Amino acid sequence: MTFVSEFNSLPLAGLVDRARSASATAASHAARKSALSLSDFADLISPAASRLLEEMGRRAHQLTQQRFGKVIRLFAPLYLSNECINNCKYCGFSRDNPILRVTLAVDDVRQEAQALINQGFRNLLLVSGEHPRFVSNGYLANCIRASQELVPSISLEVGPLETEHYVPLVQAGAEGLVVYQETYDRAAYGSVHTSGPKRDFDWRLETPERAYAAGFRRLGIGALYGLSDWRLEALSVAAHATYLLRHCWKAQLTISLPRLRPCAGAFQPLTQMTDREMVQLVCAFRLMFPDVGLVLSTRESPKLRDGLIPLGITMMSAGSHTEPGGYTGAGKEHLHHTERGRIVELGASEWASNGHLHATEQFNIADERSPDQVADTIRSLGYEPVWKDWEAHITTGNGVASHRRPTASPVQSQTPTASLIPAQGNALGEAPEQFAKP
Repeated sequence: MTFVSEFNSLPLAGLVDRARSASATAASHAARKSALSLSDFADLISPAASRLLEEMGRRAHQLTQQRFGKVIRLFAPLYLSNECINNCKYCGFSRDNPILRVTLAVDDVRQEAQALINQGFRNLLLVSGEHPRFVSNGYLANCIRASQELVPSISLEVGPLETEHYVPLVQAGAEGLVVYQETYDRAAYGSVHTSGPKRDFDWRLETPERAYAAGFRRLGIGALYGLSDWRLEALSVAAHATYLLRHCWKAQLTISLPRLRPCAGAFQPLTQMTDREMVQLVCAFRLMFPDVGLVLSTRESPKLRDGLIPLGITMMSAGSHTEPGGYTGAGKEHLHHTERGRIVELGASEWASNGHLHATEQFNIADERSPDQVADTIRSLGYEPVWKDWEAHITTGNGVASHRRPTASPVQSQTPTASLIPAQGNALGEAPEQFAKP
């Protein structure tokens, strides 16, 4: 039995109704419990619980420091390819989008990894669109080996595979696998995934279990908020995380909280989650899962990212590029334009009018600060930025030297928890400005 069976029997409609209508008494009771059920989690993400954000934030802050200390781990995504055979309405890499595409050569990947090392990173997430012709298992294994020669910690965010196809990637040196279900709403999932293997909801939902069976020791899950009711998505993620903690207990688990960003294709979010609701969700996840890492990417604004650090976030990306070759310009000589999945030659005038050409991004980021600027802000909040997950030479015996960057002595945070909570009706309580077209 896989999570699919459990998910199909989940009383999701009833849980969503509870999350929309829980009483203040139920929310207050849930906020004080030490061990929470899914029903308690529903209470914590209810409108009634929104009035308890200061209390929830205080508890989330305390739990995070107890379990993780005052540390924020930093990572960077390294995009290998934006080729894709799937049509996903919300994604810049969607097959039918008329964009510039490229798949980096292994030497290009090594060049990009070196650039990230020069910025301090020792923890990389290799990301790719799903296209077997360009992104084969052999190609991925070669990219992992090339990156691991330079970087001790490698995770993947690639198209779902069979367990036996994951095994060579683990053997090549990949330690973690991240896979977003995108949306746990079956109807919404079918409407936004119009063609390609990604249309198979159940196949994607079972991916973390196949990855665990292959030997990955870190698993990352999440929903892409903006495709369906955020409370339905959050409850589904919580149920999924509960299942994985029970059945894949040897692996570390992280939960990501990405919200839709503008991208090629100009897709607009189908639903909204305000910044205040994002804060509430981070606190609820921390109270529900004290030992699970919570990940926040550069999709969010600097102001919100900084404010969420004391409330439960344990891992952040910084200085991100969401296109292949984004850090060095590698692979430009192999750029090509596709329309509806077919390469279309551009005339000289069209190439010239594009100016400085680069592959098309998956989405626009909101936090454009450099890694050093993000690290400085983390220190100013009284936390320590850590650029890798552990000392690889201790865990693997491969002699990789310590890559912890020197940091200033952490100062105690002077920011009271209450000041980090967006007030009702202020700018952070409205629909986020990043949903507007660029």
